[in-house]
Amino acid sequence: MTHNTSGGGPIGIGELSRRTGVPVRTIRFYCDEAVLESRRTSGGHRVFDPAVAVDRLLLVRRLRALGLGLAAIVDVLAGTTTIPAAVAAERDALDAELAVLTWRRAALLAVESAPPAAQAAHLELLAAVADRRGAQDTVVAFWRRVLTPLPPATVEAFLAMHVPALPTEPEPRHVLAYAELSTLAADSTFRVAMARRLRQSGELPDTRNGAAESDTARVRHERALLLGVGEACEAVGRLLAANQPPRPGPELDRFIDAHATAREERDTPRFRRQLLCGARISDHRIPRYWQLTSEVTGTVTVGDAQHWLLQALAQGVDDL
Repeated sequence: MTHNTSGGGPIGIGELSRRTGVPVRTIRFYCDEAVLESRRTSGGHRVFDPAVAVDRLLLVRRLRALGLGLAAIVDVLAGTTTIPAAVAAERDALDAELAVLTWRRAALLAVESAPPAAQAAHLELLAAVADRRGAQDTVVAFWRRVLTPLPPATVEAFLAMHVPALPTEPEPRHVLAYAELSTLAADSTFRVAMARRLRQSGELPDTRNGAAESDTARVRHERALLLGVGEACEAVGRLLAANQPPRPGPELDRFIDAHATAREERDTPRFRRQLLCGARISDHRIPRYWQLTSEVTGTVTVGDAQHWLLQALAQGVDDL
């Protein structure tokens, strides 16, 4: 039934469909969902106020064409949000979906392009990072536990600099690298190894009592140690960016001072030799972790800085 096709009074559902291009069936659905207001005639037919219904339905149609959900459209119509805000929220949701799809595509390419002998290993590794956000969360949780003694602000600064962001346009190598990082971070034995490495822990001779004592036990001020080492690594990062080779200097002195102070020791030639001795890497996973991090970020890592400092320490020890 059609009402008032030419005047300014109420119009029927057929006329509203003609004016807006929205199918009658869809208009009925919008009425049932309280998106569109109507009233019933004595005969039970829906009629609409054209001054309101036409513009409202056209707006719904246009927002739907952009992919907005009905809930967001209702909020716009109710005035609880604006069109720009609703569109921005939809764009954010679309960006998140695209990020998941591009990550998945890179993972598929990593398996597809792998040499036959490596395909099974790649498939097993990539299965661990099917959830891209979960992979990053695993790495973040790893570092939060390793850096527990540090102030929250310092931990957050470290995470921002040294936990790889998920690439917006990942390549297969990025996904593979992140998969391996996540696998390492989930291993509790690796967490212990990394914590010892950052604290320069090893079996050093304790000349005070003639026995070998764990260097971890000898660290009296762990928070000060990590802060001092962090400052030294930050300073070295600038030298690495400038392609400066390892050499003794204020950066190494800050590094040594952090270790000596944390252990309530003096900076002596003997202490430097002991520190260098205890710095030997026995776990091949540690340099591998930093190599993978650098591959994803393309930046200098804490591992790079520590390696530079230890090379500088070795030079200084040779000169003593």
